[in-house]
Amino acid sequence: MPGRGAGASASGGGPARRRRRRWVRGGGLVVALGLVAAVGTGWALYAKLDANITPDDAAAAELARYEKERPTSLVKGAQNILLIGSDTRSGDDNDDYGRDSGTERSDTTILLHLGAGRRTATAISLPRDLMVDVPACLRADGSRSEPMFAMFNYAFQMGGSGCTIRTVEKLTDIRVDHHVVVDFHGFKEMVDAVDGVQVCLRSPIDDEAAKLKLPAGRVTLDGEQALGYVRARKTLGDGSDTDRMDRQQRFLGALVNKVQSNDVLLNPVKLYPVLDAATSSLTTDPDLASLRGLYQLVRGLRDIPTERVQFLTVPRESYVYNANRDQLVEPEAEKLFERLRKDEPLKVAEEVPRDSATKSGDSYDGSYDYWEYERDDGKSRGKRGDEPSNSASPAPTFRGSTAAEDTCE
Repeated sequence: MPGRGAGASASGGGPARRRRRRWVRGGGLVVALGLVAAVGTGWALYAKLDANITPDDAAAAELARYEKERPTSLVKGAQNILLIGSDTRSGDDNDDYGRDSGTERSDTTILLHLGAGRRTATAISLPRDLMVDVPACLRADGSRSEPMFAMFNYAFQMGGSGCTIRTVEKLTDIRVDHHVVVDFHGFKEMVDAVDGVQVCLRSPIDDEAAKLKLPAGRVTLDGEQALGYVRARKTLGDGSDTDRMDRQQRFLGALVNKVQSNDVLLNPVKLYPVLDAATSSLTTDPDLASLRGLYQLVRGLRDIPTERVQFLTVPRESYVYNANRDQLVEPEAEKLFERLRKDEPLKVAEEVPRDSATKSGDSYDGSYDYWEYERDDGKSRGKRGDEPSNSASPAPTFRGSTAAEDTCE
């Protein structure tokens, strides 16, 4: 028996040990195959998301043609992204919102300013009826339009995103670093991917044109309802474009809150459907037209406090020659654009006192006792009548809201 045992040891062990080795080798193979499958699946998902995004090569070529005319960036690290909501009726489900005329228009345009260091994000709505100088632009058929003074959304209709960017840069003297175009379908899919977005309605809505029938109070909107909510113009609120832009800003604030509260950006299981929905209907500049490009953009956004995610509409009033059109209010508009160019702080409030920063250059906080202004390290206060110290940077106040505000309160 000892001899057999020694022989068995010398030959590599008995049947039990050989079975264990086969099991280990088999288990190792399963683990290896599992890793390969996981890597393969991960790569397939990455490739799918990456391929979803459409690069806007035409706009890139148009902007390169006029590079010498474009503004330069003044602050390293600050970025400006133009968000364009296209009202195209082509594509899946988009024909539910009207007949496809073959012409796209910019239904919503927002200039998003990201401060250096990503401590603040400021979104400025640009009214589609704002009267502006539209430069000569390249049409889809290869011809060029004549420069003209027209409504802002004419730029997108005439020359797409490239023409819109050049119009915005001419209007604001702000360099647009990136742009994103999203259509109706993409917006709906994005809202559904986060399981809806909660808003607060001060009164019930029964709007056949917008396909909305909702009770007052807190309501969670799905993608279809959300699209009707942000697009309705004539039957919700006072029927003005200003009211519609305010509604869009409140909804975007609620969307930011939903994404941050659910830790979507940190949870791959939740993040994938959001990315799939978001990328499926996106057209962006070539630098953003990849998951890597988008990740680099949003990476610094997840830590911005919601109270520092601000929304406002560019200061505007009825156009002097047509009450149905808009024009900029000066010098308030230029004051806003200058602060964005220089990446200087600004504040938003639902009600802005007449003697606020938009008129005087200083920001009054609404009381009778204090001026409020910001330093690099946060907020500071001084007694009313005191001049801010030289180390303080006055933060003018504009009419607007933040993502932290609860419209039900």
